[in-house]
Amino acid sequence: MRLPGTAHLSRPGRIHASRPAERPRATRVPRGIRRPGPGEAPASRGSGRPGSMTRLPPGQRKAGGFPRFGGPFRPPAVPAGPALEITGAVREPVTVALSALSALPRTEQTSDFHCVAGWSATGLRWGGVGFTAFYHLIIEPQLSPAPAVTHVVFRGLDGYRAIVSIDDALQDDVLLASRLGDEPLSLAHGAPLRLVSPRQYGYLSAKHLCAIEIHTSAPPVRPDFVLFRHHPRPRVWQEERNGVLPATVVRPIYRSLIRPFLWLSTRGGWRRPAASPPPRR
Repeated sequence: MRLPGTAHLSRPGRIHASRPAERPRATRVPRGIRRPGPGEAPASRGSGRPGSMTRLPPGQRKAGGFPRFGGPFRPPAVPAGPALEITGAVREPVTVALSALSALPRTEQTSDFHCVAGWSATGLRWGGVGFTAFYHLIIEPQLSPAPAVTHVVFRGLDGYRAIVSIDDALQDDVLLASRLGDEPLSLAHGAPLRLVSPRQYGYLSAKHLCAIEIHTSAPPVRPDFVLFRHHPRPRVWQEERNGVLPATVVRPIYRSLIRPFLWLSTRGGWRRPAASPPPRR
């Protein structure tokens, strides 16, 4: 047995001085992100089930709040009567007014939001319709007699597309959310409706939903730059941050982008509410 800073005997007649134990270096946390302080409850695992309290996923740090992060420079225009268009492998396209979602079973859940850049917003209270219920009640009766569904594409008013495998989409904590906390969703967080998939990185939780596409094979993926290549199943507990590069490579790079992305996310039309149209004369 050897104690730090003491001499030890390796062979008779030779004495070696061991080096004192080095103190671990303190890591810098980007502005807007903070670690939980002493006595704070650990974050939930993000399964959507209140009470499933455990540590954060690997490589994540707790954020001080829930910042808007990434996305378009200006807010998308939301129509007066927002709706979801159901297309793809269905007998015929279906339009579901968002106001009609109130007739479906409502659910509330508390879960965590994990950004692929490395920050996590914990204990978020969402309200909306479980996607599993929406799928079985609205989509499934419209499916065409074709091969089994493999993927669902969620498309937003901002043009963003999130490709989700059917197995991941039908997890019991995946939500079509219209409320956050005690308020309707703000435009910054995806109004009027957004996807919430707590077990996957946040870039899969598409905002401003306007369409859902049903696919019987993997849809084509836009050829992004390899550093930002999406993983087909970006699960947070497996740290599937990138579709090509290992997490150990991209984690420090993504983390270094948190500050500039936070800064950019408050610029453009997001700095102030959208101007109301002038009154008619």
